[in-house]
Amino acid sequence: MDIWKFIQDQVLGMKWLNEQIGGLLSMLGLDTEARIGGSIQFFLYDVLKITVLLYFLIFVISYIQSYFPPERSKRILGRFHGVGANIISALLGTVTPFCSCSSIPLFIGFTSAGLPLGVTFSFLISSPMVDLGSLILLMSIFGAKVAVVYVLVGLVIAVAGGALIEKLHMEPYVEEFIRKAGGVDIEAYTLTVWERIQFAKEQVASTFKKVFPYILIGVGIGAVIHNWIPESWIEAVLGGDNPLGVVLATLVGVPMYADIFGTIPVAEALLYKGAQLGTILAFMMAVTTLSLPSMIMLRKAVKPKLLALFIGICTIGIIFVGYLFNVFQFLLI
Repeated sequence: MDIWKFIQDQVLGMKWLNEQIGGLLSMLGLDTEARIGGSIQFFLYDVLKITVLLYFLIFVISYIQSYFPPERSKRILGRFHGVGANIISALLGTVTPFCSCSSIPLFIGFTSAGLPLGVTFSFLISSPMVDLGSLILLMSIFGAKVAVVYVLVGLVIAVAGGALIEKLHMEPYVEEFIRKAGGVDIEAYTLTVWERIQFAKEQVASTFKKVFPYILIGVGIGAVIHNWIPESWIEAVLGGDNPLGVVLATLVGVPMYADIFGTIPVAEALLYKGAQLGTILAFMMAVTTLSLPSMIMLRKAVKPKLLALFIGICTIGIIFVGYLFNVFQFLLI
């Protein structure tokens, strides 16, 4: 237990880094207990911590992803049927892109290739919501139990949502150009270990360039919440006394666009200020899964009725998860 606590606090949470930054700021004459000094410490610590984790996670996940190019993923998914296909598709989503806008082109490709619509939607829900990066980052803040349960529940939403869409036979509500595009089989050549490493390095550079601005924005918001907004305000809006806190957090998260890396510092600050765990996780799920830009992109591929069904399934699932985590928060933290 002590070893795991050390890993969570010092390796994943990097609390030693926070102490070093606090000491350095104190040497420079800043009071880290005051609002300005505390905000600067929070900002520097979270940016550095998330950047280090980001580099490591993207490299590892991209290396794994090199074994699952779109054509191979399509062949894997084509071997399964029924709910089993939804489960495999949701699991495959955990080793693919970090945000919903990156997942949608793959979703379109899978759908054009003739894979069952419910299977492709399980992938689309899972990919931004429960990637491997979210597991590690959630561990760094909320602990292993919360992270594991979060990922498992996210996979359940992805599987159930895809299965429901399959049962409702929504294929006519996919745009015509997608249904008639047809799949193009591209034979993937076997990559060497060095080529996979190079691919992973390129993905690190490309992904970091895209997500770093959102990290800065997220950490900036987190610093403001952490040091400037009274705890009583957060508890009143997102605490246990507000039964609509989960719904509010979900609705606030939908118009935003970020990935798991940008939402983590906001979640960290909200938890510190007394927001309930499920409410925070509902906000994170809404931001990463139902962001407005990704919904605009998805509308190009599906008709309004299918888009509304997808949004409805995800929203209901996220709200359910939020209340579930709030009820069992005492067991998880």
